[in-house]
Amino acid sequence: MSTRPAADAPPVRRARQGRARRRESLTALGMVSPAVFLLLLFFVIPVVLAFALAFTNARLVSPVPAQFTGLQNFRTLLDDPLFYKSLRNTFYFAAVVVPLQGGLALVLALLVNAKVKGVNFFRTVYFIPVVTSMVVVSILWTFMYQKTGLVNELISHLSLGLVQGPDWLNNPSTSMPAIILMSVWQGVGFHMIIWLAGLQTIPQDLYEAADIDGATRWVRFRYVTWPGLRTTRTFVLITITIAAFSLFAQVSVMTQGGPLDSTTTVVYQAVQTGYAQQQTGYASAISLVFFVLVLAVSLVQRFLTREKG
Repeated sequence: MSTRPAADAPPVRRARQGRARRRESLTALGMVSPAVFLLLLFFVIPVVLAFALAFTNARLVSPVPAQFTGLQNFRTLLDDPLFYKSLRNTFYFAAVVVPLQGGLALVLALLVNAKVKGVNFFRTVYFIPVVTSMVVVSILWTFMYQKTGLVNELISHLSLGLVQGPDWLNNPSTSMPAIILMSVWQGVGFHMIIWLAGLQTIPQDLYEAADIDGATRWVRFRYVTWPGLRTTRTFVLITITIAAFSLFAQVSVMTQGGPLDSTTTVVYQAVQTGYAQQQTGYASAISLVFFVLVLAVSLVQRFLTREKG
């Protein structure tokens, strides 16, 4: 009686398993290839091009080919007063928007997390600005911020005519706060949803135990809710910061960087330099410096919010 088929079974089985693994690998490769292609096309290649162009005198439209200029663009950048002003405006915007939007979104999430009738209506209302185009929102708020706009009319009625609102977008002292208010209103609903998702992952057993111990609402929040949101708050903090540093659409539509460059940001300066002034090399240098700054801030935030222990 021959035992050869039994001896041949393991190699045959291994061959079949190998073919199955290859088919799975090819299937996985086919599924991720569109995402990889888009990532290469819209992220990796532009970053590499920006890095290369930052060391040249390239222009957007020019019959003269680009020439390597070394660190000249960066030396010009260090002597550019507009860059320092735009950098200051960018950090000012981020320093106000990050805690204000994150904190307000958390408060709204705590309110809509309650199991009461009609809570879904308020969730929808708070989220509507998020799904509205930023350009549309900026245009609407531009009309509201006019001297005779809705904002000043409300101020006049609430103060019984004693206080007259300023020309918000044409005043250097109020233009950036006006953009900050609009940006927080537009983006708070998105981060409210993120906070809400984090709140619903906290086990209810912890709250029941806190209630048995007679904990107040503040104690429950401090020792149960806030620690349970560690991962969520890291995500919210980093996403708000990156979005704040990328401020462009609001400025482009509402103020065009004015008045007196009081709302010019690094991204807006880079776009204006690269397209309006056609200085592609210099704009790439601005973008490269900005990328390094945002990366550094994000890494610091990640380090400060890491899980210790």
